[in-house]
Amino acid sequence: MKLNILAFGAHPDDVELGAGGTLAKHVDKGYKVGIIDLTHSDLSTRGTVEIRMEEAEAARLALGVQVRQNLGMPDGFFAHNDDNLLEIIRVIRHYKPEIVIANAPEDRHPDHGRGASLVRRANFLAGLAKIETTLGNKAQDAWRGHKLFHYIQFKHLEPDILVDIRGYANKKKASLAAYKSQFYNPESTEPETMISSQGFMKMTEGRDAHYGGMAAIFEAEGFVSQLKPAVDDLFHLLGKL
Repeated sequence: MKLNILAFGAHPDDVELGAGGTLAKHVDKGYKVGIIDLTHSDLSTRGTVEIRMEEAEAARLALGVQVRQNLGMPDGFFAHNDDNLLEIIRVIRHYKPEIVIANAPEDRHPDHGRGASLVRRANFLAGLAKIETTLGNKAQDAWRGHKLFHYIQFKHLEPDILVDIRGYANKKKASLAAYKSQFYNPESTEPETMISSQGFMKMTEGRDAHYGGMAAIFEAEGFVSQLKPAVDDLFHLLGKL
């Protein structure tokens, strides 16, 4: 299946936190969207790999995303090496997305910045025909996502673009609610972590409200880009206020 948008996360739930509303909105617009998790998040304090995989699938269904795949890299220890770059290159060439979305370029969790750098480099290399890859014993054509954006996570970053997610906050919340082992759950008996606190979810909702307020639309997700986005028609910037 060719995808229009391919969103990467170092861990299951990264994409939902940073871009869940954006993905749900583009699915509703008829775009084909996929999520690639680099790790199973097996170092998580709460839950198990099996539980995390069940939650990730439930979150996919909540967003309506067509494809979700886990590359099984070692949580906390995945390296910026040739093997991992080639694995991501194969995925990008397989799905041929126009837009690639990745983790925040810098963040509280070191996996986020490392994952962002890995995906950004792999996306560029995927467009070089002299790098040969195969999938299922079949040679792959070169393909590079035309635009690469980074969603914003724990650390505040000034966004380069804002995506209006009014009407999609509930789908985003439903995708996050699927991660019962990770986020605020008063019935849980597992050790409390920073992300399992009620305050963390309030902070996430507050971030979307803050970015929305920057454009007077009240709910938005922010993205940063190494190359500044440009439009060829000023009327593409008009939104429904």
